[in-house]
Amino acid sequence: MSAIESTPRPPAARKDRYTISEVSALTGLSAHTLRWYERIGLMPHVDRSHTGQRRFTDRDLDWLAFVGKLRLTGMPVADMVRYAELVREGEHTHAERRALLEATRRDVLSRISELRSALAVLDLKIDHYGTICGGSSS
Repeated sequence: MSAIESTPRPPAARKDRYTISEVSALTGLSAHTLRWYERIGLMPHVDRSHTGQRRFTDRDLDWLAFVGKLRLTGMPVADMVRYAELVREGEHTHAERRALLEATRRDVLSRISELRSALAVLDLKIDHYGTICGGSSS
């Protein structure tokens, strides 16, 4: 996993072996969601203890932080899974990974533009009502 895929946490916060409930508490993701991520291939292989309990690593937490950012972009789950597959396939997939991220970036920029336009309309309406109501805007 490259620096792009990881979002490091402070060394003091690292211990490198976490249960699913600890990961749930740290990430805000439910245990159900974490199991689903693993089942659909969004998570790399998660180690198991001798009793079969999932044991997540710092690297897994870094990956989940990255996945959280991808979710915020609105990237479809299928694209996130494809990206995870490409990471597992190795370095020869860098160009395809970059293309996927660039497409997502274009989508984000388009949404930002749409939101700015919507914000401008809201500001005009707020100013309008501020004038009518005799109050100040914003």
